[in-house]
Formats: sequence, C-alpha cells, structure tokens
Amino acid sequence: MVDKGVVFGRFQVFHLKQMEYVLAAKMRCSKLYIGITHSDLVAYAPVSELDRNTMTKRDNPLTYLERFEMIQGALLDFGISREEFEIVPFPISCPELIFQYTPEDAVYYMNISTDWDDEKCRMLTKIGARVEVLRKRDVQDRGITGREIRTLIAEGKDWKQHVPKTVAEYIVNHGLDERIRGNYNRIQTSAETEKEED
Repeated sequence: MVDKGVVFGRFQVFHLKQMEYVLAAKMRCSKLYIGITHSDLVAYAPVSELDRNTMTKRDNPLTYLERFEMIQGALLDFGISREEFEIVPFPISCPELIFQYTPEDAVYYMNISTDWDDEKCRMLTKIGARVEVLRKRDVQDRGITGREIRTLIAEGKDWKQHVPKTVAEYIVNHGLDERIRGNYNRIQTSAETEKEED
C-alpha cells in the first residue's frame, strides 16, 4: 500500500461505477485525493478535441461544490473516514497546474476505455506523474456513464439504482433532477425551433 493516491473525473453525476473506481484506488493507498475536473469551465476551458463533453450546461449541470458534497457524502456513507480522503480541483486542461492541487509523489490511478483516457494518461506521464492503470477495457464494456444517467433523469426514467443512495438523495433534495430536466428540455426546444426555421 502506498501513502498517497489520486483519482479524478468530472463526476456529473457521481455514480456507482465511479465509486467502484474510487474504492479500488482507496484499497491501494492510505490517503486518496479525489480530483474534480472542469471545476471552472471558464478558467479551465478544454484544450483537447477529445475532451468533448465539457462546454454545455446539459453536460455540466452540477457545480464544483455540488459534486464535492455528493462525493463526500457517498464516501462517508461507504465507511471511508474523512481523514482518509481529500476532494480537490483537478485542472486536466492545464496539466502544468495539477501539482498545485494534488501531491507530486502520489500514484495517479486511472481506468482507460477511450482515446481521451489515453490522452489524459499521456498528459499525466509527461508532467512526471506516476500513473497506474487499474483497468483497461473497450468503451462498450465500461458500464453506465454520467451522460446516460443524466438522460434517464431528463426522461423521467429509473436512475436511482445507478448512484449511491446519498447521491440520489442529494440530487432530489437540491432539485438537481429538475435542473437536469430543464437543461435537456431547453436544448430539445432549441433544436426543434431551429428545424422549424430551416
């Protein structure tokens, strides 16, 4: 077991597959740093064409603080003590700033299934991070995604089974499900209007 580990993701929304990733990393280190990417879409705008899902409100409905609180609540509920983890911004679009937020001597754990994952791995390696790939699999085998869960929420379908219990409660109690539906409805209405104008 190493002293420090790092995982990272957008976590829009934090779901059980991501929890699986976080717990797999936590089993390998004493203290885990959980990096939230795209914490500020203005300050840390995407720079790679592979970083596709980071510019619209539909794909980024949750604030940094909301994601922080969801992740923290879920980890505590899963029995991870607060002293064993930190949650920090992770500016993947500005890799030269990453060590401002996470320890340079940590192990950076990743799952890889897309070209964007491969690029992130190269970016971390280039700045001198020690990267350990936990799992490499084809994109169709990676399981549920945040986008798919947001779509389920927007369409009024069953989504709670895919997220930790505390995350489901947080989303409902803070009206985030309504925000997600509203974002999807606005985009759908806009697309229909554009079709009518063509």
